[in-house]
Amino acid sequence: MNNEHDPRWAAIIARDAKADALFVYGVKTTGVYCRPSSASRLPRPENIEFFDTPAQAEAAGYRPSKRAAGDQTQLAAHHGQLVAEACRQIEQAQTPPSLDMLAQCAGLSPFHFHRVFKANTGLTPKGYASALRSRRVRDGLKGQHSVTDTLYDAGFNSNSRFYEGADQVLGMKPRDYKGGGANNTIRFAVGQCSLGAILVAQSQRGVCAILLGDDPDKLVRDLQDQFPKAELIGADQGFEQLVAHVVGFVEAPAVGLDLPLDLRGTAFQERVWQALREIPAGSTASYAQIAERIGAPSSFRAVAQACGANHLAVAIPCHRVVRSNGELSGYRWGVERKRQLLERETQPHKTPLPSSE
Repeated sequence: MNNEHDPRWAAIIARDAKADALFVYGVKTTGVYCRPSSASRLPRPENIEFFDTPAQAEAAGYRPSKRAAGDQTQLAAHHGQLVAEACRQIEQAQTPPSLDMLAQCAGLSPFHFHRVFKANTGLTPKGYASALRSRRVRDGLKGQHSVTDTLYDAGFNSNSRFYEGADQVLGMKPRDYKGGGANNTIRFAVGQCSLGAILVAQSQRGVCAILLGDDPDKLVRDLQDQFPKAELIGADQGFEQLVAHVVGFVEAPAVGLDLPLDLRGTAFQERVWQALREIPAGSTASYAQIAERIGAPSSFRAVAQACGANHLAVAIPCHRVVRSNGELSGYRWGVERKRQLLERETQPHKTPLPSSE
């Protein structure tokens, strides 16, 4: 299509600020890109090309104009305010507001608001509301309220609606969760590897904890804190074979680790953990890259928090996430362990043999 007949060219001529959220244009003769409302001198239509986002323009080799760079900062701040207000509306509402209602309050189209909200929070508005209700249920069940009162207070309109997804939200029946894991059996064993002590625990759903540390007793206490009323059973010889399998993976990642996992996190955390599992052994990714992969490019700090909330060392390989400059950042089980894990993933045959007890 000739650019002169493209409706986006008309928006550029009109310097239409409403179109700023829809596209940017690159100027071939200067190598910069601008937003439609830019006050810069208008280029010839044959000298421009259109992009849906600034990221696409930059990938094509364009750099932001000074005005565009300033506009981006202002726009990001404005979007942050709109999303923060939408989050408050969701949190204060008895029932989750519809997408159309939230978009109308923000002054954006439903499609554009949906995209802005997800970019800022890592979740869709519906996903945010669902995660909020789930968190309220978990918090409420730890208190003195009954299960029924907790469900209604959290915003579920009926018991049946909640119980349909209770196992996914809590990892167990609501009454068992309220009882700190009561009526649930968790088998565990502690072994030794070249990184120190290692605890592996398994619920009925799958492996629910892989913990590393220097003190075996502390690892057991950490598991007890996570499931204070569950029946913890020191596992038999058969289970210790599972521990040996995990230890073998720690020592030589090339052997692989294919285990059923019992993941217990928010919707956002589980999206991050899934992205981590897709990083190949011997490779790394930055927090920003993971945020980009899950469709939430501005949520890299939340990605770091999700890594810190991981209870499944090596199975959810948060050790493969580094700073943007390649440097190692914090690790739940110590930066030195993170360094060793990464080194043995690139040099699997030079790692020491596992020790066991």
